[in-house]
Amino acid sequence: MSDTNLVYAYAVLRRTPEAAAATAHPRGVAGEPIHLVAPAVTGPQLAFAVGHVPSADYAEAPLQAHLDDLDWLESTVRSHHAVVAALVASGTAVLPLRLATVYRDEDTARQALDTRRGYFLSLLDRLTGHVELGVKIYAAPDITPPEAGTEPGQDPVTALGVGRAYQVIRRRRQRRNDDAWRTVALAAARLTETAGALAVDRVAHTPERGSLAGSAPGTNIGNDAYLVPKDRVAAFRTGILAAARGVPGLRVEISGPWAPYSFALQPQPHEETAA
Repeated sequence: MSDTNLVYAYAVLRRTPEAAAATAHPRGVAGEPIHLVAPAVTGPQLAFAVGHVPSADYAEAPLQAHLDDLDWLESTVRSHHAVVAALVASGTAVLPLRLATVYRDEDTARQALDTRRGYFLSLLDRLTGHVELGVKIYAAPDITPPEAGTEPGQDPVTALGVGRAYQVIRRRRQRRNDDAWRTVALAAARLTETAGALAVDRVAHTPERGSLAGSAPGTNIGNDAYLVPKDRVAAFRTGILAAARGVPGLRVEISGPWAPYSFALQPQPHEETAA
């Protein structure tokens, strides 16, 4: 087996001079040059943007081992995204592929394009002229989800012992927190409705918790991706920030524009087999 006989596919796109030119500069996950692979068929031309990668790293067994190495995984994700971003910058519609979409050879990649030709073309038609924007909604660090079993009402403070008074104070603080949480949650729901009206599609991702949340302050209560026409990106940002303005305890982060990762359904996963 050749050490570089596997084909790593980064994205699906139409085969155009602009797309071909966009592959001239980026390097892939193994530092390899990128080029287009297209099937020999008539009609609208599709292509994979691909590179040749070492089987020692990207055959099924070593790849699975690498995916447990966070440093290797982070480097690979960055390189993969850099190729996709270069293609997007060419102005062509791009369907980003999942990380480590690997084929045995270029003929196998061409067969995959032929097999899913209509599917890929319909997605490209849908995504042409659109980008992905991310919207994360946070509740302030001092606002936490309500405790189970909390009930409304006021506790009298007069004529209480110290221990009882402490419990009353704690319950009142919890009620204030619960009221603040409800305010933020209602505002987040309204903001999501606003974003949905400004976009053409939405994918709701799981809110980030623990180490996934990074250093962002507060509790992530919304983590969504929106498909937005390129000419509406500024209006989308303005509308979302206006909807969030003045709501105490609410913070919004808008990221992008990105390639439409959340809206590009993927081909079959890792298809390489050792020979």
